[in-house]
Amino acid sequence: MTSSFSATLIVLAGLPGVGKTQVARAIVAQRPAVFLRIDAIEQAIAAARTQHGGSVGIEGYAVAYALARANLALGQTVVADSVNPLEVTRAAWREVARSTGAASIEVELVCTDLVEHRRRVETRASDLPGLVPPTWASVQAHDYAPWSTPRLVIDTARVSSDEAARRILATCALPISGS
Repeated sequence: MTSSFSATLIVLAGLPGVGKTQVARAIVAQRPAVFLRIDAIEQAIAAARTQHGGSVGIEGYAVAYALARANLALGQTVVADSVNPLEVTRAAWREVARSTGAASIEVELVCTDLVEHRRRVETRASDLPGLVPPTWASVQAHDYAPWSTPRLVIDTARVSSDEAARRILATCALPISGS
């Protein structure tokens, strides 16, 4: 069975602890898609470097761009989960979509309830072996540039992950499982 929908790149962005991974998982539960999580990619690279003590730089994003490009070229929907903090990373995601002829949507997830955001950061346990979650202080100090391009903004303090996923899929005009 072929789909009448073209490949779509859904780029989720936002500071740690705003709910990107939960929203990504909800999207994939509602509509089959490739899930690319920068944390998982970077942790795999870091684990491979442990004997060298090297840190992960742009490599995680570069790997994710390549995987997204390959899957979009196959007609897959791709959900990219990353902080995506700078215009250079945002532009790179747009180029991935453009180079494959895929539709794309940029989504900035925010949590406007700072008490809730802090609670999420401070109580979260990592589901990736070896990944140490960020501290509240590191989240507050994170280099995160203001957006200068259009995007969908969703406040995860006000909507559930499932509702955020439905809004994103509706904006993309992508089918939702069971619909």
